[in-house]
Amino acid sequence: MILQLERSRVVFPDRYDERAEWEAEQKGWLQGVRVEFPDGRQYPVHFYDPVRLGQDLGEEVKAERPCLAEPGLIVVPFVTREAVCKAVEHPTDTGYFRHLQAERVEVAVRR
Repeated sequence: MILQLERSRVVFPDRYDERAEWEAEQKGWLQGVRVEFPDGRQYPVHFYDPVRLGQDLGEEVKAERPCLAEPGLIVVPFVTREAVCKAVEHPTDTGYFRHLQAERVEVAVRR
């Protein structure tokens, strides 16, 4: 599933359907999402809700690791399609993606 936003596109993982959306909300996390810009830059991102983030941080601490740090991590109140799209628009407005390493994909030019 691909959703076009004002300045970017959100590309959900393969097989992201209504059931997968429901499961992501229940689990409190969603990985495999990409944000694509018209110039070909792509950024892998993943989403956590606060409850799941706290659980995973607790597991890291139990394993004697000092933190949970993931490039491209975005925390949303609930992991839903609507929340993901709103969350992508906000970091785009604030320059968040300038601080991440883009995965450059060549854009085919039609002649």
